[in-house]
Amino acid sequence: MITQLEFILYVSNQEKSTKFYETILRQNPSLNVPGMTEFSLNEFVKIGLMPNEGIAKIITPILPHPTSGNGIPRCELYLQVENLETIFEEAKRAGAIEISPIALRDWGDTVGYVADFDGHVIAFATKI
Repeated sequence: MITQLEFILYVSNQEKSTKFYETILRQNPSLNVPGMTEFSLNEFVKIGLMPNEGIAKIITPILPHPTSGNGIPRCELYLQVENLETIFEEAKRAGAIEISPIALRDWGDTVGYVADFDGHVIAFATKI
C-alpha cells in the first residue's frame, strides 16, 4: 500500500526554483536543505525539487543526464486552485512562461498553462 506520494522535479537551480514554487504554491518548504526542497501539499502529497547534479549521481550513466532534457516537457503538474486568474498572473510575474492562456477546456475545467525555469509544465485549473 502506498502511504505517501512525492513528485520530484529535477531543477537547474534549486534556490531559484524554491523561490518560484514558494510563490505559486503559496507556502514555505517543509524541507529545504542542499540537494532537496520539499513542499507538503497535504499529509499524503509532496512536491520535491532536486538539483540536476544530485540526481545525476544516482541515475547516470544508465540513464541520460537530466540536463539533456531541459526545456523538453517531461511532466505536468495539474493544480486545482482557487483564484485562478490571480495565481496565473503571480506565476508569470515570478518568472513562469505562459504556454496557453486561461480557457475553458474540452474536459470541462478552466485551465491556464505555464512552464517553470526548467520547462516543467504547470496547469492551474478550476472546476466549473
